[in-house]
Amino acid sequence: MEMPIFPLGTVLFPGGVLPLKIFEQRYLDMTKACLRDGTPFGICLIREGREVGTPAVPSSIGCIARIREWDMPQLGIFLLITEGTERFRLGGSRVDRSGLLIGDVEPLPLEADAPLPPEFDPCVSMLKVIVEKIGEDKLPSTACYHDPAWVAYRLAEFLPLESPARQRLLEMDNADLLVGVVAKLLRQQGLAL
Repeated sequence: MEMPIFPLGTVLFPGGVLPLKIFEQRYLDMTKACLRDGTPFGICLIREGREVGTPAVPSSIGCIARIREWDMPQLGIFLLITEGTERFRLGGSRVDRSGLLIGDVEPLPLEADAPLPPEFDPCVSMLKVIVEKIGEDKLPSTACYHDPAWVAYRLAEFLPLESPARQRLLEMDNADLLVGVVAKLLRQQGLAL
């Protein structure tokens, strides 16, 4: 599947929400096309380069984003609320005439056949404490406390992690291993219950 790729200095997780301010012409055109056609685009962490100017080199694993809400407060600026839907692997890519990166993407499902194992109940408890403080309406998606990946991704959004660490979490293929790593990070931060 081919789609536009938006390299950013941040990581979007499946089920997560990312607000974006779009002002570069190539991304304005991308946004208009996505809104017109109801199509998603890919978000990848920048491996080399910058968000503005010459197309950056993206990481090979990213997240498909759909536009949930949009506004155009002034001509030439889109304010978007995007939601991550699923991970993908970026195959080949090309730069179109406008400077937009177009990539061949392959969806990457997570391996998870079972609900969250009981040994990770402290992770669920921690997430529920956070949600109680911020309000459930601030959650990016419907609460799925039984889903290991959903719990791990939501906790990773709240942990004070650098983007490369978040990227390593996004690249993990097994949901149980993912929640195990996040549980370890919680303990290292002194946040485990």
